[in-house]
Amino acid sequence: MDSAATEPQLTEPYLTTVLSNSGLGVEYVRGEGNTLFHVGADGKEIPVTDYCGGYASLILGHNNAELTAHAKAVLDSGIPVYAQFSRHSAANRLAVKLNEIVARETGATEPYFAHFASTGAEAIETAVKQAEFDRVLKASALMSEIEAHVEQARRAAREGHLTVADSAYGKVPAPASPATAAGSPQEALEHLVAAVTRHNGEVADRPPALLALEGSFHGKLMGSVQLTHNSGFRSAFGRLGAQAHFVPPNQPDVLTKTVEGIRAQGRVLDVVVTDGVADVVERDYPVFCAFLLEPIQGEGGIRVLDREAAEHIQRVSAEADCPLLIDEIQTGLGRTGAFLASSLVGLRGDYYVLSKSLGGGIAKSSVVLVHQKRYRGEFELVHSSTFAKDGFSTAVALKVVELLEADDGAAYRQVEERGEMLRAALDRVRADYPEVVKDTRGKGLLQGLEFHDQSGSAAPTISSAAQGGILGYVAAGYLLGAHRVRVLPTASAPNTLRFAPSLHLTQEETDQLEAALRDLCSLFRDEDERRLTG
Repeated sequence: MDSAATEPQLTEPYLTTVLSNSGLGVEYVRGEGNTLFHVGADGKEIPVTDYCGGYASLILGHNNAELTAHAKAVLDSGIPVYAQFSRHSAANRLAVKLNEIVARETGATEPYFAHFASTGAEAIETAVKQAEFDRVLKASALMSEIEAHVEQARRAAREGHLTVADSAYGKVPAPASPATAAGSPQEALEHLVAAVTRHNGEVADRPPALLALEGSFHGKLMGSVQLTHNSGFRSAFGRLGAQAHFVPPNQPDVLTKTVEGIRAQGRVLDVVVTDGVADVVERDYPVFCAFLLEPIQGEGGIRVLDREAAEHIQRVSAEADCPLLIDEIQTGLGRTGAFLASSLVGLRGDYYVLSKSLGGGIAKSSVVLVHQKRYRGEFELVHSSTFAKDGFSTAVALKVVELLEADDGAAYRQVEERGEMLRAALDRVRADYPEVVKDTRGKGLLQGLEFHDQSGSAAPTISSAAQGGILGYVAAGYLLGAHRVRVLPTASAPNTLRFAPSLHLTQEETDQLEAALRDLCSLFRDEDERRLTG
């Protein structure tokens, strides 16, 4: 008897039940290229064309032969995988190579320094931590400067060389006023300083401002989930971290007003002495921690950020001194036809976060690139990660980058070509089933197909699935069972199927997908519940 069939299900039993009920409860035993294999009742392998691609982690496919051979050679060399708090030459070579690519695609002339992590969500939190560390140090420097100015004013008052301008009292919160500050210049100054100190303390005590786009997904850890727009993932954990301001990607006026509002609440007061007269001036306080964005929102429904929106975000962020943190976890490493999807719309980040395909489908790896103007060396002594920058994952990541860059970037051209082939197939399905398919969108080998709302279907299974927000999973179960095509919906847009195959996508695999989608669309159109459940 198979022991697996009798042992209790203790690994995510609820999720396992959901997978089984939707027809997705399959265990895969082998992977190669864009194909996964599971074992049928007769003991024979059943091939499945995989369009999930490890949630876009497999730009080079399952078990890429060159990567696998390289990984074996790395392990056979006896190199220590974990030798923390030591030099790591492979990691540094990778950082140098990434800098060369970023410079080529964005025109950056100053370096980016690398912090390594093991997963995308961890890297997001590392980047936000570094950005906050930089903000806190800048805030501390500003407050020290203000304190020095106050001491300068006090010294002048003690020496009898100071008067307080009447206009100063109108610039600080009550109860500071000329009447209540009557007395010696020293008493008047101290009254003014007390009001300034109270105000500045209130500003400094406010949480940092984090911006993200509506529809964003930046992870599900304690900090990164606060930056993920879907309230279903976030609301239960809202008290665990700083809350983000979510702004629509294509409404520039909303972004501008949001940033201006935050800046207006984040001005501190400084006491300055000019020709023996003390006055109060406003100073911009560093209230912004970071603005996070994805060039293409994967979990948000394959929403592509357009160039106009990107230019506005870049401009507003720069004017507000709000660091731009570009999440390339899903879109980076060539998936869109460029190493950085953000470079295609002219974005230049203060921080870049890369992961997923960086590990080549073999290792868990991620990296944060920090622009020189934001870099703080002291951060490296207050932040660390046991499984980051290890000897195995960085060696694999370096090989991944070498393969993508080989032959003058042939891989990027291949992605663009195969992406056009995939998109053409999806567009043909949309054109022939306009009553079922609402939209097709994406870039390169990250494409999406969105269904119209099917909650009004006469087929109870279809309508109830749509009403319950699981239509995409029902569709995925049907495609897997009926056509041996593996695809899943996006997490925050369940009516949108995501397609993220490797760059080895073939015409035959694309034809298989198109035929499967045509069958599914005809089923929805005809409200054929029998065929769906059968």
